[in-house]
Amino acid sequence: MEEKPMKILIIEDDVNDCNNFINCVKNRKDVEIVALTDSDVEGLKYVKLKRPEGIVLDIELNNSTTGSTDALEFLARLKKLNLQYEPIIIVTTHVNSPRTYNILHREGVDLILYKDHPNYSSDYVLNKFLNLRELTPKQTVETLKEELKENENKISECIYHEMDLIGVTAKLKGRQYIHDAILYLIQNEDTDINVIRHLTNVYKKSGNTITNGIQNAIIHAWRVSSIEDLMTYYTARVNYETGVPTPMEFIYYYVDKIKKML
Repeated sequence: MEEKPMKILIIEDDVNDCNNFINCVKNRKDVEIVALTDSDVEGLKYVKLKRPEGIVLDIELNNSTTGSTDALEFLARLKKLNLQYEPIIIVTTHVNSPRTYNILHREGVDLILYKDHPNYSSDYVLNKFLNLRELTPKQTVETLKEELKENENKISECIYHEMDLIGVTAKLKGRQYIHDAILYLIQNEDTDINVIRHLTNVYKKSGNTITNGIQNAIIHAWRVSSIEDLMTYYTARVNYETGVPTPMEFIYYYVDKIKKML
């Protein structure tokens, strides 16, 4: 399986250097710039938001608009974020000082590249990231847990969005049962356990209570939502005698729909 492009955050205040990275990435498929900023303060926000695998850090941010001119402060604050993973950090600098380099390595910098070296280029920097990436374990237990959690959050957002579209509002207890049922069936495609039985184990309530809660949420949606919205967002056939789907029809419709969305 082809490896995903490496996500890179660039913290650099030199416009020419920034443009060089942008132009360089246009011709590559192995790296992706997820954010570019001239501020160490903004850089920290992007780390939390974008979760880059690699960070290009210019150690002298003399033209920074909102941050510190000394990027050492960024490294100290980065540690305080207590990330569940360690991004690869490459410092780029015009400074050629062994003492400074020792400090940077102690602060967790993986590599320091001297900008005035004849081999220095944007491609050279990005290639170093890819080399270091190969030396990093492909998947740790913590990163696996995070990936699973991110995927679960994505599924949950889809479920809640779909429920909002047809009027299954947050005040309805059955909405949470519906969410948990859909999430469980998506995450456990080969399970032999009945989904209602699963919910009874989770909530310590009877199967009838769970089923009634789901059915009441469905009935509420069909009463308060316009027929146009229901026909647009719920396209499965509905029993003409009851006028509403059964709990299992409803749940499995959204299991299939959300799988296609992911």
